[in-house]
Order: sequence, then structure tokens, then C-alpha cells
Amino acid sequence: MTYTPDEMMTIAAARMLWPGCVCFVGIGVPSAAANLARLTHAPDIVLIYESGTIGTRPQVLPLSIGDGELAETATAVVPLPEIFSYWLQAGRIEVGFLGAAQIDRFGNLNTTVIGDYAAPKTRLPGAGGAPEIALHARQTFVVLKQSPRSFVAKLDFCSSAGFLGGNGERERRGIGGAGPQAVITDFGVLKPAAGSQELTLVARYESVSIDAARAATGWPLRVADSVDVIAAPAPAELHALRDLHERTRRAHAQTPHTNHAEVANQ
Repeated sequence: MTYTPDEMMTIAAARMLWPGCVCFVGIGVPSAAANLARLTHAPDIVLIYESGTIGTRPQVLPLSIGDGELAETATAVVPLPEIFSYWLQAGRIEVGFLGAAQIDRFGNLNTTVIGDYAAPKTRLPGAGGAPEIALHARQTFVVLKQSPRSFVAKLDFCSSAGFLGGNGERERRGIGGAGPQAVITDFGVLKPAAGSQELTLVARYESVSIDAARAATGWPLRVADSVDVIAAPAPAELHALRDLHERTRRAHAQTPHTNHAEVANQ
């Protein structure tokens, strides 16, 4: 079956989540990947969104953390302070799944501005709860498209800490959690190197060359001695992902009062 780079990226990200995983989910590709995992190999995954929904099982992808679909399908809805104090800061989140506009070689993220903060070229939506997720989740996964514009030598603004300057700086500053343990892109997967903690290409997709991954990176990309080749999407994975996106498209094309469960059954 043919597939797009975006589909491969989403499926590769979904594969990294495991059954029973407690995952704090960001909107966008992280949400698509986490829900794809729920619909395929990890039906008992516990998805938590910043709005206070725990164990949510949306029929369609939410437009935002405030989408009523999340509350309607959740096991429980708790106040926002409880999500951060009882779940996140207490170490109960196994994976924080984040996106970003920019990332540097040590996994630090920018979701605030492009350009100078005082006079930016682009004002981004902002960090929301991502800084706390990056600090307190046991580990974080990051998913974003790879290009010299997004994989930059120096962030325009640091919204969320990864390994800071690398070489153990995160630990020296007393920041808990293991930090970004995987960055999933439309070229492959990067993981932090032992010691330096610099993001290193460890796996690529079948149609991607190492030279192409290097060209899509705004710093001299470190490459593992042995780079794995990630298996192409299985038909069941592609079907589940495309069906999820189609249900979402139909639901969001309806009036605000459309019942998403009815749309899913059409």
C-alpha cells in the first residue's frame, strides 16, 4: 500500500506507545498517534489531556484540549490543578507526548515565537502545559516534521527544556524525568546519545536516506553507527489512521451540535 510521510511519522510514533501506558497527550500529531495506538495495539492505554480528562477514548480527534469530545468519552474529568499536582508532578505520567515548532540538538523545544521575542516574525500559540510536561513526565516523546526551519542550531525561544546544553546539565539542575527519549519525524527517529545527550539518528524510513536526513537538519546531524530501517505501515495501521482522520473530518464539518458517536457510525 502507498502511504505519505505524515502517515509514516504518525504510525511510527504510535508504535512507541505500549499497552497500559499512561500518556499525557498534546494536540495535533501527538493526539493522532496516541489515539492510533489506542485503536490498534494498545487498547488499554490511558490518555490524559491538559483539560483534566483521564482515560478519554474520543471517537474523533479533538480540535483543542477543551473539545467536549474528550470529556464525553473520559473515565473521569478532574480539575486542572489536580492533573498537574496529583498526576504530572507526582510522577504518574509515563510519557509526555509533545509537538513543537522548533527543536535543537539537545531536545529543547520552542512553541512561543519565531524571530525576536519583542518583535517576532510569527507569534505561536504558546507553550501551554508543555514546560511542566517536559519537566515532570518520566520521559517525553516529541513528534514534528524535520526541516532546517524546525531542526535549528539555536532556538528563537526556549519554551520547554530538553537536555538544556547536554552532557548532564538537566540532571545537574535537578530536573526530574528522563527528558526527551525519542524524536519522531517524517524522516525517522532520533534518540539522545549516551553521555552527550545530543539527538542522534538511530532509525530511518525505507524511502529516506541518511543524506536526506542530514540535509533536513539545521546542525551537523549525529548518526548512529548502525541505523535501523523502520518497517512500512501495515494495512491495518493505515486503515485505522485513515478512518480516524475521515471520521474527524466529517464530524468537524458538521454543526457544533453534531453527535460524534453518530458520525462515527455512519
